[in-house]
Amino acid sequence: MKNFKFNTSIEIRFADLDAYGHVNNAVFFSYLETARVKLFQQHFGAFLGTDLMFLVVRAECDYRLPIELTDQLRISISIDQVRRSSFDFGYQMHDGAGKIFAEAKTVMVCYDPQIKKPVAIPPEIKAFFAQEPSSL
Repeated sequence: MKNFKFNTSIEIRFADLDAYGHVNNAVFFSYLETARVKLFQQHFGAFLGTDLMFLVVRAECDYRLPIELTDQLRISISIDQVRRSSFDFGYQMHDGAGKIFAEAKTVMVCYDPQIKKPVAIPPEIKAFFAQEPSSL
């Protein structure tokens, strides 16, 4: 099992359901985005008002079980790989009691819109990525 650094609950809305009565597969990516934004707000708030952008350049999801309106949904995020200007987030969408709905991955790039190029990950963020999950 991966070492997860961040965990959050996600509210399932009736509007997220499709004609089959479970969360539409495309909504899973909105849930991942919500969890990712919560992580950034909690740990990297100082960067949110700057010109530095964190762009998703790849996203993939392996669906395991449908999510229904009455399910409890938690998303756990791990940092799977860190490079000079990019990093991989791993996600597990689960109910907190052993049921895994999906596993996903996004590749994120630090991007400077002024020069229109990827830039090095700031040292503060690399330091956070290097921490042991138990120290958070």
